[in-house]
Amino acid sequence: MVRARRRASGFLRDFQEFALKGNVLDLAIAVIIGAAFSKIITSFVEDIIMPLINPLVGVGGDWRTITVGPGIKIGQFIGSIVDFIIIALILFVAIRALQRFKRQEEVAEPPPVDANLVAQERLTDALDRLTQTIESRNS
Repeated sequence: MVRARRRASGFLRDFQEFALKGNVLDLAIAVIIGAAFSKIITSFVEDIIMPLINPLVGVGGDWRTITVGPGIKIGQFIGSIVDFIIIALILFVAIRALQRFKRQEEVAEPPPVDANLVAQERLTDALDRLTQTIESRNS
């Protein structure tokens, strides 16, 4: 009985450590934001872009309802492709902007100071002062 509790508490502790890692939390947040973003893009395509394209296609009504044969929803498939292209384009633009911003940050940051180099400079200065002190006492 005691072993079972230890195993259960060890399992729960391991699961808690795993679930609270930054990568898992970041992934969960990304999935939630992605789902919301997908709804926004679908609404953008259905409510803004499609009313502009429907008259050009020449199909009465919404072209997403076009079916070929018994139940082959070609209109929905093409609409999903349009949704994907828009999402990919927006992600491309966003990632490109982030990369440019990161490059600017990298250029703006001064190079890190090497701790060994600083220590060597301090030792050299201390030796120079010590040498000067010894020489002034000997003269």
